Amino acid sequence: MPELPEAEVVRRQLQHVLTGAVIERLWIGRTDIVRRGLASRAWFARARIVGVQRHGKSIAVVCERGAETRVALVELGMTGLLLFAPEAVPSARHVHLVMHIAGGPPLRYWNARRFGGVYFLDREAWRAYCRRRFGPDPLTMTEEAFTTLVASGRGRVKPLLMQQRRIAGIGNIYANESLFRAGIHPHAVGRRLSRRRIRGLFDALRRVLKEAIRLGGSSIRNFTAPDGRAGRFQTRHRVYGKAGARCPNGCRATLRRLADDRASFVCPACQTR
Repeated sequence: MPELPEAEVVRRQLQHVLTGAVIERLWIGRTDIVRRGLASRAWFARARIVGVQRHGKSIAVVCERGAETRVALVELGMTGLLLFAPEAVPSARHVHLVMHIAGGPPLRYWNARRFGGVYFLDREAWRAYCRRRFGPDPLTMTEEAFTTLVASGRGRVKPLLMQQRRIAGIGNIYANESLFRAGIHPHAVGRRLSRRRIRGLFDALRRVLKEAIRLGGSSIRNFTAPDGRAGRFQTRHRVYGKAGARCPNGCRATLRRLADDRASFVCPACQTR
């Protein structure tokens, strides 16, 4: 599933290519992929794209037409891709929406499992959607806000990191990698962690996310950027998917996958509660 780094890689490429461009028309192959605003899709023809934003794992193509602003918001879901490169499309039958751009390459929304979707929203609906769905972004929130969030958590810290309404964009891969680098067990309870350890987690999380963005994200299954390039951060994973391997910290322990958890990978020696 694309997480914050993959979505940010997508956002940056779309921002570079689409800002200032005019949408000629939208082709929609499956109307059920549009979760909201299907009747307003004609508005986007001849609208100018003024920017591309990321909210958590979602991409917002911000458009203006006259004095009005609207947004085509895309949830990537588990398998969603936004692609310019036709050779990067895994199979044409799963292309559900195409944004045709005047003088530029068409942007295709590909999604085999259709857990994601597209929302055509006016300015107020867009703001309300963001307030309802997304907590603060870990790349912009302050250390103090993060510390308060984790220190107030009564449950396990890993699920807390993945609650999109509490903190947006973190999924299973980057929660695992950040907790390992911080030396914190996924089952640790937030309010039982010292402020020092929470600050260490904040630093580890930001380092992991920034490195993943720099390397184009993680291409574990089918993720590719809009230009068709795969990410490389999967080569830097230290624990995710590595049960049975030696701990990369050199402690000689064997990495384990927790049997009672959703794909949590830990070093039993380095990660404590």
